[in-house]
Amino acid sequence: MSFDVSKHLGGATSRAKSDVANKLVGMFLHEVSRKITAKIGMGVRDARYVQSVTESFGAECLYCGKGLELDRAAVEHLDGMNRFRAGLHIPGNVALSCVRCNREKRRDDQAILLHLAPSGWESFLSHDGTRCQPKCMNCSYWMTIWANETERIDRLSARRQRILNFRQGHSEGIRLNEILRSGLISHLDEVYRDCQAFATESIRRRTEETLAILEAEPSCFPAMLKGGQGTPPASKSSPV
Repeated sequence: MSFDVSKHLGGATSRAKSDVANKLVGMFLHEVSRKITAKIGMGVRDARYVQSVTESFGAECLYCGKGLELDRAAVEHLDGMNRFRAGLHIPGNVALSCVRCNREKRRDDQAILLHLAPSGWESFLSHDGTRCQPKCMNCSYWMTIWANETERIDRLSARRQRILNFRQGHSEGIRLNEILRSGLISHLDEVYRDCQAFATESIRRRTEETLAILEAEPSCFPAMLKGGQGTPPASKSSPV
């Protein structure tokens, strides 16, 4: 059997604390974003910004150019809102993509170091199959979109330029994000580690308090609670 059941069943537990910490990282970045949009006088819901996104990308994924559908569209942060990219929810960094591109881009967004470009979105659009190892998953993804190498290189280059032009139209917010980036990354790393430490200790303490309820009830799995090797008492069969 090639599918590893044990690996997948165990994945949820190992991800739990990271999911909580990443949520807090996102909350912090959204709070900073609110302050920035107040300073520049425009948020991503502003009609002027909506018009700018529409004029730049239409109703298409800003990466692959495929038409968007209501159940297959994602709010996309060009510089990812995570502790590695420190992107903000501000004009110039928010547009729409298809769900598939949004998912595939995460490999670059969540990489500690990028080798093809300085940002996650530029790196994602630089996987044209000419500079990576043969088994690069993002290069393979773009090959499924444009199989012909010449077309793929041209399309990816055109997409990068279109996004650059779009961001230049919102340079104030992007400039502020870039000024804050190094400080943000430092703070985000602290927020992430502090959250994980708090979650670990808080869960440990509350787990012990919860299990103490069973300790007070001798009838609840007595052998197991005392560290014995016995098994819980079998349930009584219903009379026939």
